[in-house]
Amino acid sequence: MKRILVIGGSRYFGKTLVTRARDAGARVTVLNRGSAAPPPGVGRLVADREDEEGLRAALGSRGFDVVVDQVCYTPLQAAVARRVFAGRTGRYVMTSTMEVYDPATLPAGPRFPATTAAAATAPVTESSLDPARLPLVPAAPGRAPGPAYAYAEGKRRAEAVFLREPAFPYVGVRAAHVLGGGPAEFTGRLAHYADRIGAGTPVAVHEAPYATSFIHHREMAEFLYWAAEQTFTGTVNAASHGALDAIALCEAVAEQVGRRPRYRVVGPGAAASPFSFDRAYAMDNGRASALGFRFGRVADWLPGAIAETAGATVTPRAAH
Repeated sequence: MKRILVIGGSRYFGKTLVTRARDAGARVTVLNRGSAAPPPGVGRLVADREDEEGLRAALGSRGFDVVVDQVCYTPLQAAVARRVFAGRTGRYVMTSTMEVYDPATLPAGPRFPATTAAAATAPVTESSLDPARLPLVPAAPGRAPGPAYAYAEGKRRAEAVFLREPAFPYVGVRAAHVLGGGPAEFTGRLAHYADRIGAGTPVAVHEAPYATSFIHHREMAEFLYWAAEQTFTGTVNAASHGALDAIALCEAVAEQVGRRPRYRVVGPGAAASPFSFDRAYAMDNGRASALGFRFGRVADWLPGAIAETAGATVTPRAAH
């Protein structure tokens, strides 16, 4: 029986991952600060992951076949985990994000040139970014280190901790934007579109928004469980087939809520709706596909995800 520790695992696709592994016969334990009880049949450890002494005390002599880290956001958290779990686990899977590729938060300069227009818009592969080789520098002059920068840079630096001096076989899963689950999708990003289009309120979009990558919340949980079962290491992109731009997403929402979208066009660099981007970094999922994972298609699951969010029932086509 495989022993799996999930750090976090108390909400959204983390909860699905926990029950998926349990139902597959694994001995699953969750570790968090005690915010929520685990489902039946799942063990629980309570600790603050940044408190190294407390974390060691909570773990005791326990070891695991796999650790899946759902809530590693900073290099400090990664460094503590690297020290504590060295010798305790045979595999470490960290949930990262596609935001590590965001050109708006990467260090500026000749180290990251856009060689051609095609290269600048092609879906990014894992080799497009090696965090272990990135300079650890603050945001570029004139680029405010806001929440988006802090999140992306925190994930990049956390990845780098595990990659620079591996203490165990490590996988960094760079997740696309996760959708579906209705109220469980706590970010409210899909709800932003459903609410505004349903109310006839204009949606802020760039004049020519770039496509971005998505994955269904159940597919994301399945991917993490699959990654825990494999032997490959390094970074891997997790995204359903079929990137969409904000206009295409709005059209898909309109199909479900029965009302045409209205738009408010904003200029480059201006704030827009959650999935409108004035830069390209949709992900290529070729590595995971070649390793054997079979992704679904956004077009197949998106209508249901929108219907859950909008509180509607999926119909073949809403009257406009």
